[in-house]
Amino acid sequence: MRIVLVAAKELALAKTRLAPALPSGAERAMLAAAMFRDVLSAALAARAADRVAVVTSDPVLIGLAREVDATIIDEVTPQGLNNAVRIATDELMRAGATTIATVLSDIPMVTGEDIDAAFAAMPSAGAGVALIPSRDFSGTNMLVRRPPDVIATQFGHLSLVRHRDDARRRGIGCEVVRLIRPALDLDVPADLIEFVRTPTMTHTFGHLTRLGLLHG
Repeated sequence: MRIVLVAAKELALAKTRLAPALPSGAERAMLAAAMFRDVLSAALAARAADRVAVVTSDPVLIGLAREVDATIIDEVTPQGLNNAVRIATDELMRAGATTIATVLSDIPMVTGEDIDAAFAAMPSAGAGVALIPSRDFSGTNMLVRRPPDVIATQFGHLSLVRHRDDARRRGIGCEVVRLIRPALDLDVPADLIEFVRTPTMTHTFGHLTRLGLLHG
């Protein structure tokens, strides 16, 4: 069973590095919620997935996931992204997951086609990993694993290198696939500038339009 796992921080803790452009914590929380909605929509549109799951401790995001019948893994209290993904991975494996594509919730341009492409990039047989890097080729914005615990997630600074090196040390097939849309994660103000260059029918673009950032 192939599952897309959307991993999201609690809204109050999200996107602090965007403070120079969005000083209000409430505005940053609303932006994080908009991005989550876009990523969740992409996950639901992925044809290669059998189920969609969400791991978070945020009650608002849990409510959004419940509205679309996604499987919910409630982190209860924030334990860090990698711990949250580990908890979710263990639970989903007990439920029968054989392959999990973990998608971070701050890549609002991602589409179902991109997630399908990530699944398709997996080595054809046996244990394997597919890595979809960030725009600067340092981070990992999507990670597909078969079996789901074949390597531990190491999201954070230089995660692409860490994930790739771990797979190589273990003798596991590893594919790195550059995809334009999921490469753009909104972490710092320069990312917002890049994002609004291309109008999209996303919740995120609409939210930034309402804030007036397209003309700021």
